[in-house]
Amino acid sequence: MSRFTIYDLAATIDARAASGGEGSYTRKLLDRGSEHCAKKLGEEAVETVIAAVENDRDRLIAESADLLFHLLVLLKSRGVKLEDVEDALAQRTAMSGLDEKAARKRD
Repeated sequence: MSRFTIYDLAATIDARAASGGEGSYTRKLLDRGSEHCAKKLGEEAVETVIAAVENDRDRLIAESADLLFHLLVLLKSRGVKLEDVEDALAQRTAMSGLDEKAARKRD
């Protein structure tokens, strides 16, 4: 059995974004606009933090899944591809995290 990947999730979001109809939560989020998608991401981030602080492993896993989903929906709403984020991560991992953070402060 193959593992479900973040690329599988991105492909599902793409497919649901292309579909019409009332049956797609993804389509409804996108139809409400990027600002709404951003607010939903924020809500999921807070819920993820709370689950982590409360040391609730199962809830942390579930909220993390929600967080990743809503992040990808927000990226989709702004025309940002997962590959764009990967490219940014690849550039950052070329140096230590502390050096990368210091370089951002100079920019």
